[in-house]
Amino acid sequence: MKKTSLIGAAVLFGGLAFTPYASAHGGTYRGPGDTVPPGGDPGPSGPPTGPGPPGVPGTNPTGPDTPKPGPPKVPLGTPPGSNPGGQTTGGAQVEPDLSRWDFWWGFNKGQYLNIKASIHNTGPITGSDDWIIGWGAEEQVKDALKPSQKQIREKVVPALLKVLAEDRGNDLITGALIALAKIGDVLSESDTSEFEQVIKQFLKDSNQEISETAAVALGILANDASVEILTQLMEDDPTVRSFLDKTEVPFRTRAFAAYGLGLIGHATSDNELRIQIATRLVHLLNSPSFAQRDLKVAAMISFGLTPVDPATVDDTRGSLSPEQLAGSSRGEQIAYLLHYYDDNNRISNSRTRHFRVRAHTPTAMARLLSDQGSAMDSTRTAVIEKLLEGCHKHSKYHRDIQRSCVLALGQLVDCRGSNTVHQDARNELERICRNGELQGKRFALISMAQIAARPAPDSLNLQEPNRGRKDLRSALVSRMKKAKGGQAAWAGLAIGVHARALADGKRAVIDQSALDALRFAAQKSNTPARAGAYMLALGLCKDLSSAEIILDKLESFSIDETRGHCAVALGLMSYHQAIEPISDILVGSEYRPDLLKQAAVALGLLGDKAMVPRLVEMLGRAKSMSSQAAVASALGTIGDRNSIKGLVDMLADKGKTQTARGFAAVALGIVCDKEMLPWNTKIGTNINYRANTVTLTGVNGTGILDIL
Repeated sequence: MKKTSLIGAAVLFGGLAFTPYASAHGGTYRGPGDTVPPGGDPGPSGPPTGPGPPGVPGTNPTGPDTPKPGPPKVPLGTPPGSNPGGQTTGGAQVEPDLSRWDFWWGFNKGQYLNIKASIHNTGPITGSDDWIIGWGAEEQVKDALKPSQKQIREKVVPALLKVLAEDRGNDLITGALIALAKIGDVLSESDTSEFEQVIKQFLKDSNQEISETAAVALGILANDASVEILTQLMEDDPTVRSFLDKTEVPFRTRAFAAYGLGLIGHATSDNELRIQIATRLVHLLNSPSFAQRDLKVAAMISFGLTPVDPATVDDTRGSLSPEQLAGSSRGEQIAYLLHYYDDNNRISNSRTRHFRVRAHTPTAMARLLSDQGSAMDSTRTAVIEKLLEGCHKHSKYHRDIQRSCVLALGQLVDCRGSNTVHQDARNELERICRNGELQGKRFALISMAQIAARPAPDSLNLQEPNRGRKDLRSALVSRMKKAKGGQAAWAGLAIGVHARALADGKRAVIDQSALDALRFAAQKSNTPARAGAYMLALGLCKDLSSAEIILDKLESFSIDETRGHCAVALGLMSYHQAIEPISDILVGSEYRPDLLKQAAVALGLLGDKAMVPRLVEMLGRAKSMSSQAAVASALGTIGDRNSIKGLVDMLADKGKTQTARGFAAVALGIVCDKEMLPWNTKIGTNINYRANTVTLTGVNGTGILDIL
């Protein structure tokens, strides 16, 4: 459904913010200020249209062969004089500063917030109706705050199905489709999915927004039976054209179908199905390039989300076609990607391998190797070597590819000792951090932080599994102290990322000297952007001794984004004494959507539920779209089983606007989501968002990463 630009206000506040415009497909998810990375391919028909509120015109692709896009809108709450959003100052248009740390945080924060874990972290209640009339013994011991299957199946699902059966507004339909897919259904005795059959019918809708949203929803639902129709959609198969009653499948629907295949490939336990998906994605990647890059970018990202099992002995492998071979095992997937990525093959494959598609191969390789430990260590070494070839100081690779290499190294390299390719990679990242181009420098800081928390696999029995940790940590502290402007903020945030990775790995805690340096920098910070990064970093470190510093910044800064970051930081460190002041902020932010959302995130992290009834009331009386969007997102974020009745009532109230009811559907989908993390976290995490297309994320909020 239509709501504000993803990479718009959300990243800047580390969460969501909203504009008077709406963005498509069940709501916007994340984005800095109100800007998005330019560079998408809108296609001949531009963004989807329909009876919903108007969107903002889409952007055109950037690059040597394409026109430059117009500037995105200015971030909400931008500090005076900073002009990061590209405000015009006399006729010339200035593009947004996409190198700001807010963008990276917006795409990656889901893994760090993990709000549902905090919201549902309470003891069981034995006096509820679900204790007596439950959905099985497992449900009976669930906590009182998580919506029960009884609530979901008897109250929420019927309300959403009723909307899909009786209403026509695209805000309502898209919100309900996504919500239903997030909830997931219970398979019948014949293993058929009720929701899959319902959602599939909306592929035929004459409204492009609804049709493409149905393709996304099938991927989110992640039912194996959807692979056939999603493949047909992706490939513009004549059979599905007949089903849709169209002469061709629109490119946006094809791209979303490709993403849907990746989501199913990521979720399914059926390796033969993963092989089937991977093979069809390779077939598309090998086809001649399209006018729009969206489809191949979607296929490349989805290929990286579909990990086929490692190779097994198979006498039939010699009879496989090249495309079948590329999808037949994990090792063959990596081999295919290495060849696709290699700049030496660019000229001979110029019709099939555009740089923007190749820019997503490093991420795909890193994802396919992420769960292999030492099992594919030689393959990992080969990939690291090729990534270093792509980002060294004399590299001829396109800049977008170089940036992706930097990010991928952060997922593959570890701290093992000297005379290894891992040490070479660490040294190269330090060089980039000092002398690389601006965005590369900043991505390198994050990668260094991630590597510094990753020892060599235990199974390798190396003498120096953590040799490089101290050097990397020292480099981060040095950049925070010595770098100018934005890089210092990135370095501070990177220290927090490092601390959180150490804690998640349960191997070590952050070095005290690094923590002291971060705390000192945070206390002295007086610019909103830098302070926000430092506060979040302290939150990631769970440094309770810095809580008073953060509370002071919360009160002293007037910029909503920075105050929001302070609130989230207090939530990240579980500082429960902050519940009262943050609750006061939420109550006073009914017409300040960005701050309201962040306050709700903080209260969700702190496990506080007292504001749920208040938010339900606020959603009922909210008039502007930005307020409706913010309150619905906040309610979805902080909501629990106690919010369901109010949301279901609002969804059914035809006296409310379709937009308000649509936002109620969005909130229900968030509250009742079957997954712990937002579904598109698996796509957005560690992605090079600078290599963008409009169906990945768009200025008008119609990309895969824009959907709540």
